[in-house]
Amino acid sequence: FKMEKTCKDYLGIMFFNLKQDYARAAYWFERAGIQKGSGQSVKLAESYWRLGSKSMAIEMVTNRILPTSVIKLHGDMGNYQSAVKLANSFKKGGSTNPLIDMFLGDALRHNGQISPAIAAYERVVSSTAFKNDNYEKKVKARARDSIEAIRLLSATNVANVRDGAYRSASTGYVSAVEVEVKVASGRLTSVEVVHHSEKQFYSSIEDTTSQIMKRNSVQGIDGTTGATITSQAIINATAKALAKGAK
Repeated sequence: FKMEKTCKDYLGIMFFNLKQDYARAAYWFERAGIQKGSGQSVKLAESYWRLGSKSMAIEMVTNRILPTSVIKLHGDMGNYQSAVKLANSFKKGGSTNPLIDMFLGDALRHNGQISPAIAAYERVVSSTAFKNDNYEKKVKARARDSIEAIRLLSATNVANVRDGAYRSASTGYVSAVEVEVKVASGRLTSVEVVHHSEKQFYSSIEDTTSQIMKRNSVQGIDGTTGATITSQAIINATAKALAKGAK
């Protein structure tokens, strides 16, 4: 029974992480009997939300014990005040995990709370509570990239970017993610990840670039909770690339 449950759980993770097939992910998570507060509960909640049921998503993450990634999910769902409360709750509980502020920065940024978002990212940069040097380097690099991208916001308005092709890179899950954007007559004609070493969340690459194309902007882009690092790397790299062509 335990092995069967593990297989179902793994299928849910696979459809969520690799395919962003939320219907099948939810199906297998449910078959695995995912409970509130468990490791995959936030993924099941996000699957419900992306399938159109915000109420089921919120119900799934109504629990005293939750992974820190729930902060990012609340931000994506537009509940940035809930994200702030959860971040404070984690900290009051004694957690010094710098990902709390990383997820909080993402949630605030997504909801247009620019100054608080920068403050959250800056706390990540100044944190000393990392499990190892390599992890610290990557997370702090992503926080710095996010701060830079936010400060370039006025320069990333596509309407104010000269026609042409521009490239830039930002810190991803494994290494730098390089993006090339093409602009013509104030519109994005192409957003392409031209180099990366990411080993999972492949579907987030296509999903994030298509969202940027659809919005003609790097603002308000949803990134799957599990794929936050890859999605934000694409968003940050796109912002920095657009800034290179600012008039």
